[in-house]
Amino acid sequence: MKALCIAFAMYSKIPMPRVEWEERSLAWALCWFPLVGAAAGLALLGWFRLAAVLGLGQALTAAGALLVPILVSGGIHLDGFCDTCDALASNQSRARKLEILKDSRTGAFAVIGCGLYLIVFFACWREAEAAGRAALALALGPVLSRSLSGLFAATLPNARGSGLLASFTAPMDAARARVVLGLWSAGSAAAMALLAPWTGGFALIGAALASLYYVTMSRRQFGGITGDLAGFFLQICELAMVLGGVIGQKIEVLA
Repeated sequence: MKALCIAFAMYSKIPMPRVEWEERSLAWALCWFPLVGAAAGLALLGWFRLAAVLGLGQALTAAGALLVPILVSGGIHLDGFCDTCDALASNQSRARKLEILKDSRTGAFAVIGCGLYLIVFFACWREAEAAGRAALALALGPVLSRSLSGLFAATLPNARGSGLLASFTAPMDAARARVVLGLWSAGSAAAMALLAPWTGGFALIGAALASLYYVTMSRRQFGGITGDLAGFFLQICELAMVLGGVIGQKIEVLA
């Protein structure tokens, strides 16, 4: 239970009991990371239901769908996205890019990247048909994104060998963690595809493309991953899944 509390305390704003962050608990915390996504997904479903009851329009419903996961996470992953935008746009050496990731100051490219990201994500949610089984499939997106993020953290090399992410992965039994997070990934992906084949299936294509980009980019640009890069991946993965789901829905109508 300590590992579960640590996962929620670190990666969400959901109040949790205070526990000691001992090494044994830290070793399993990322294995509970997908449950934080489940909480975000449940909050999304609640928002969709509330929006339907109140008769809210597409724009306000989309704005809420964009904001709910950010509120649940406290913006920690969006912060990593912004830091990564600054680092990628710097065109500096690998070492300098890693320094920029650690810099708490917000640069121009972070502001530009975040603004564009939120606009595109809002537009995707506005186009999405988030009702019935399609809504359930899309609400599983935060579970899959966190499952994949944890899986990559347990698989890819750490670019620094230190830092917050390393404090979770260093004491981890990587082989067992990969099995657990792999099962989380496979289970959530299968559920998305079974619930809504067009919406969920194309959302999975989006997740696969985001994963391919993340693995390639992090190795080439940084020599591995960091906590900020993990947050960057989670954000682009969730955007790619909603965009993919929208494309799937459009194709389904034409088919």
